[in-house]
Amino acid sequence: MGFGLRSAIAIITGLAATIGYSVLGDASGGTVAAITAFAAGAILAMIADTMIPEAFEDAHLLIGLITVVGFVSAFGLSQL
Repeated sequence: MGFGLRSAIAIITGLAATIGYSVLGDASGGTVAAITAFAAGAILAMIADTMIPEAFEDAHLLIGLITVVGFVSAFGLSQL
């Protein structure tokens, strides 16, 4: 990717974050939780679609265990 495209992505992301904060800055906890759950689902769908098949080629049967350990570790760190 070129510098211009990366700069455009950074600017658009910054604008989206600013708009999101101004619109949802005082949103209820339930609304924020729903948005976070939706975003997490999108990330998991991306991982399942692109990264897990490639990892399975290298790690075979261990990829399931490795994935679970990663998710449990991330959950544990988020509880600190």
